[in-house]
Amino acid sequence: MSEPLVVLKKVQKHFAKFVAVKEINLEIFEGEFLAIMGPSGCGKTTTLRMLAGLETPSIGEIRMNGQVINDVEPHKRDTPLVWQSLALFPFLTARENVEFGLKMRGVNKQERRKRAITWLEKLDILAFENRNVSTLSGGQKQRVALARSLVLEPKILLLDEPLSALDAHLVIRMQAVLVQLQKELGITFVYVTHSQSEAFAMADRVVIMGNGKIEQVGTPKDIYRAPRNRFVAEFVGRNNILSGTVLKISKKAAQIETPSGLFLLKTEGQILFKGQDATFVISADLVHLSCEEPEAKNIVRCKLISEEFVGSMVTLFLEDKNEQEFKVQMQERELSKFDLQASKFIWLSWDPASAHLLAEM
Repeated sequence: MSEPLVVLKKVQKHFAKFVAVKEINLEIFEGEFLAIMGPSGCGKTTTLRMLAGLETPSIGEIRMNGQVINDVEPHKRDTPLVWQSLALFPFLTARENVEFGLKMRGVNKQERRKRAITWLEKLDILAFENRNVSTLSGGQKQRVALARSLVLEPKILLLDEPLSALDAHLVIRMQAVLVQLQKELGITFVYVTHSQSEAFAMADRVVIMGNGKIEQVGTPKDIYRAPRNRFVAEFVGRNNILSGTVLKISKKAAQIETPSGLFLLKTEGQILFKGQDATFVISADLVHLSCEEPEAKNIVRCKLISEEFVGSMVTLFLEDKNEQEFKVQMQERELSKFDLQASKFIWLSWDPASAHLLAEM
């Protein structure tokens, strides 16, 4: 991979005695779509505000193109920010909103108009150029806000939960618009969100933050299939997490005794010792369902508690005899093959290779 466009080195941010960001190190590469994700109060927006110059690091350095930018004023940085609230001027037209940043940079009227129209056209909202933004729909306003930032032709665009106020069908549409724009323009996007679906659908890499620090950085697939620790596994969601004691070990596998049973998992070179505590995770979509006891290495008998339907996908919530929760995720058409109502108990199973051992914390 090429040299990073932006480097955060041992960056901290304090607000009086409260530490919002705790010594994070992060490299952001030119042309990538990077999503920063985490629960409310984890430090993701504060990190974005430091990149934008709206907050100054208390400790550490932020470098862009090799230059320290800690004290560079926001308007002198090439890091426009698309706000969650969009922050459009309600008394201006769509075109005038897009022209505003160029006006502040001293671009002449004719050139401002030309460039604004170009971007309104690219975002398919040229028909609304003379409309007051207060009369536009949420999706149209979102495109105006994007055009206002992109007309400046930045190397990096910062986005702070820009889709959170949109209806669900508009979110999907705007995700496609953002991904297409980012690929066509080659601009680095840094996108803050609390939504796993948004981050995983759009980003090349995802940063998971918790309690002011970075818990994991990786591709969406890496984070979903191989969470680094329990915090990430729980935050990502549809995971089954089991803890127990290592009973037996071989070069490629380990047996772990848990209150729910004895389970086998492949260790893939990870070092374990007999008698040590261990926690592992199995994604809900890798768990198999059966109304009869299966012939498998890892099985557990459960009862069905509830079902959650999201479009064509369904998530089953189950419990074993010790009230350990299990989740199974599958297509609704697959679920229709099972007569769950007639089954007092349901058997779950998974392949040893599907379990992922979590790092100790």
